[in-house]
Amino acid sequence: MTNPTELLRSRYGEIPFNPEIAWNDSLTALLSHRSIRSYLADPLPSGTLELLIAAAQSASTSSNLQTWSVVAVEDQQRKEELSKLAGNQAHIKQVPLFLVWLADLARLSHVADSRGISHDALEYLEMFVMATIDATLAAQNAAVAAESLGLGTVYIGGIRNRPQEVAQILNLPSSVYAVFGLCVGYPNPEVEAAIKPRLPQSVVLHRETYKLAEQEEAIAHYNDIIKEFYTKQKMNVAGDWSEHSAQRIATVESLRGRDRLREALNNLGFKLL
Repeated sequence: MTNPTELLRSRYGEIPFNPEIAWNDSLTALLSHRSIRSYLADPLPSGTLELLIAAAQSASTSSNLQTWSVVAVEDQQRKEELSKLAGNQAHIKQVPLFLVWLADLARLSHVADSRGISHDALEYLEMFVMATIDATLAAQNAAVAAESLGLGTVYIGGIRNRPQEVAQILNLPSSVYAVFGLCVGYPNPEVEAAIKPRLPQSVVLHRETYKLAEQEEAIAHYNDIIKEFYTKQKMNVAGDWSEHSAQRIATVESLRGRDRLREALNNLGFKLL
């Protein structure tokens, strides 16, 4: 699908604005994104991983500190172990390449030690947030690059369910944690993956100041759009977006173990002062 109008209709369930503006392949790639959860076993061409990392390293990074790393997992047994820790998600085992993106403060600590300089600032929450943002920006660049090559991707937040076990499997040093995983591989053509509609721009785009109450009408409209999408895709999702989202935050159990994330991060060397 390359028609701008149809891409926008798929992304919003309707035409949200006049798309008659300058268009290019980058916009087509971005608006065509969809999560892929079924993959072929075909290996990736030589050099693909390195190209994805080059794209990742082209992302912005705060103060050029580059506080992220990534572990490329191709070993089948290790993928299976990570799949179990992330909620038994089958696509982690299917893909030829599973990337685990890391917030990494160990490298800066090592560099400072080598110069005989203290690194007290690394113990503060700001540095943790910075490293998490750096990893996220890098990963998104890699995901866009992968999709431009005809590959499919899906993020795996479940990698944070049991961060200490993940750290052990990946041999992570102190002050490094897995932010999320990213499946990368060729989509299974027999399993359709549609573009999922997002919230209307009037909900997420605020001009000059934030307005919460004014979002209600647009959210109600989106609930109708997403219910229709679930029905067409034969997705077993109860209710609409508001219902589904509210249920996801209703109980601590819905966090799937991540309610203990602070404790796990402390154990992994993050003081979060």
